[in-house]
Amino acid sequence: MTEHRRNWMALPTLRALAVALALVVAPASAFDRTLQTPLPVPPSGVIGMQDAYFAPEFWIARTPAADQVLMTPAAIQARNARLLQVDDSMHDLSALPATLDRARVAGWIEDLASPPSKPLWDETAKPVPKATLDAIVGNRAMGAIPASQPTRFGMAVQRTAMRAFPTELRVFNRQGETDIDRFQESALFPGDPVAIVHASRDAKWLFVVSERYAAWVAATAIAEGGRDAVLGYGARTPYRIVTGAKPHTVFTREEPRLSELQLDMGVRIPLANVALDKPVNGQHPYASWILDLPVRGSDGRLGFAPALLPRNADSAADYLPLTRANLIRQAFRFLGERYGWGHSYNGRDCSGFVSEVYRSMGVELPRNTSDQSVSPAFDRIHFETDTPRATRMAAVDALDVGDLIYIPGHVMMFAGRIDGMPWVIHDTNGGSFLGADGTLQPMQLNGVSLTPLVPLRFGKDHDYIDRITNIVRVARDKMKIIQ
Repeated sequence: MTEHRRNWMALPTLRALAVALALVVAPASAFDRTLQTPLPVPPSGVIGMQDAYFAPEFWIARTPAADQVLMTPAAIQARNARLLQVDDSMHDLSALPATLDRARVAGWIEDLASPPSKPLWDETAKPVPKATLDAIVGNRAMGAIPASQPTRFGMAVQRTAMRAFPTELRVFNRQGETDIDRFQESALFPGDPVAIVHASRDAKWLFVVSERYAAWVAATAIAEGGRDAVLGYGARTPYRIVTGAKPHTVFTREEPRLSELQLDMGVRIPLANVALDKPVNGQHPYASWILDLPVRGSDGRLGFAPALLPRNADSAADYLPLTRANLIRQAFRFLGERYGWGHSYNGRDCSGFVSEVYRSMGVELPRNTSDQSVSPAFDRIHFETDTPRATRMAAVDALDVGDLIYIPGHVMMFAGRIDGMPWVIHDTNGGSFLGADGTLQPMQLNGVSLTPLVPLRFGKDHDYIDRITNIVRVARDKMKIIQ
């Protein structure tokens, strides 16, 4: 997912590699062979794919030093802190002042989205009336922002959509389009801390600022609490890290707010300080982990209550080690999930996908591709539009498992090679390649997919390699390279 912010700055960390790549004057022979020898197209129509490739262990077995720890937890924690300091797309909630002025709050809201100026359609393919759009924009109640207000904090009590405007209305740029909702931005997950900075005119929506995004969310999904309780929740110990794609707590009629609650990959939840031999919500907890989850009281205030996560659900006592094998395993847990622009459809988009994979190892990334691809916190190499093809090919030939490959509006994670061909795993709503007759063959992937990189195309005349803007090596400490 991409957005407004752009900052195409070059970083010095890969300067030596960039210089070396610039000296390359001919494509690598491995790529010559892969380009000249078309991959087979199976009955699925997904070029080059075989059933054996669906298994993460197939790729791990082909990966050198698969279990090598690429960054220590201390190094990851230090870089996460640095990300908050140096990346303008991030928000350090602990650094917010005790009061917020009107200009700052209005700036967050106006920077998120401008009032629609072009025609939009709804899910029934009908045009959205201008009066409807004007009412939605007006619901932001910009005139009600006070000159100064105390900084309030809250916490998400469930997975909830972050919206460009305070409305559930799904809108689309084209008549008949039903996937890319232009008002959908991102999502919050249970336990995510936020600053509550404004309310909609109808009081059904709150504008909140999280570490990675600022947007409108349903008021019923946020519980307001004190600063220390909200910001301290994520530091409490002991805890569990959700390592599955989206496991759920067990059913409970005694505490319906926490019954079958979805917990997405990378969510960190502290354990409840309760007796281990007493029932929790009517059930003995010995076969489960007893989580201490946030709940919203009838007055909208934050509280906490225990809930059970089965021990057979994928979770861990700490973040997974940052290794190539774990990057592959975690990415493949999402394989086949439906593409969801801005985390819609209870899924995720391309940047959300890579963010949650890395989050299960404790690594924080900016929310959108436009920020991830240029963040000064990470080691990267940048390509101009006129960067020679040979230079791009040499960089692709040097990819390591887990590296992130950015093209306009999209990100892919490098998974490995087969006979010199680079393969990627990515959450995509498209995908096409040139058939044997030279015509463009759409794959209509629309989900988390495993594909070869080289055949993927931007139309008939340009492939993805022609369009690479940045390659980011997340599993490397930029500061150590500089030193």
